[in-house]
Amino acid sequence: MPWIPELFSAPALQRVLDERRQRRERLAAVPYFDGLRTGETDALIKSFAGEPELHHPVRGRVKGVRAFARFVTDTNRWVAERNVTIEDVNFIVTPRRGVEEVVLHLDGDDGRIELPLALAADRAQDARIIELRVYFSTWPLTGGHAIRPPVLQPEPELAEADVVAEYQRALAAGDVEAAVATFEPDGYMREPAGGAYIHRGTDELRALYERFFSNGGGIPLEHCTVTDDGRACALEYNVVAWGRTQLPPEAGIAVYVRGDSGKLAIARVYDDSDPPLSPHSS
Repeated sequence: MPWIPELFSAPALQRVLDERRQRRERLAAVPYFDGLRTGETDALIKSFAGEPELHHPVRGRVKGVRAFARFVTDTNRWVAERNVTIEDVNFIVTPRRGVEEVVLHLDGDDGRIELPLALAADRAQDARIIELRVYFSTWPLTGGHAIRPPVLQPEPELAEADVVAEYQRALAAGDVEAAVATFEPDGYMREPAGGAYIHRGTDELRALYERFFSNGGGIPLEHCTVTDDGRACALEYNVVAWGRTQLPPEAGIAVYVRGDSGKLAIARVYDDSDPPLSPHSS
């Protein structure tokens, strides 16, 4: 949750609280789209530790006050034109990073569509933002993929904990049964394209990973950051291969939510890779 509440005017902050039916006396942070929609660009800019910097799947790097202010204006125009509503999905907050997940519901050419979106905000010690990174697939918007170059470099010594590490090993090895075994019996995996691409339960998951690994191997990832609050873990990564096909590094993030058993209840993925599979997959 990126924006610092104290930087907004009292009326703007009250609107955020009212829209969320927020009963607490103090909001710890203002969520990403809530802050953008206040129109208080100065508060957004002052939430950064230095000059604003944001990485966007379509707009690329947005750096500096003027570029960021223009981005805010353009985003709010797009939100209004597309009649966007925001559904909160999940928040992961640690002392030095926050990760938000939402689903945007918006007008498309043939009716309402869903766009899953995640963002990561690196924070300084005073909670101000160092950098924002936004992730989503363009597939729901265009029917195609905007292959996205890396925004982070790999950290070879980075290590995930428990079942998340087990899942990553199975994914890289292309081991169907090991991947399925990391999920609870009713757990699910959601692909970047959203609601129509949810695979729930052992049989659907097995069919999904058999397909994913049908190109002669697994899906190794370069691991870049881990944000883990004990309940959920967000991994920012670069996809570098899909089975036998080598790929130019492509940026993404995935969020893994642990169930009561300690296995995965949910895996949600946000990238724009075009799988080298047939028939075409999202």
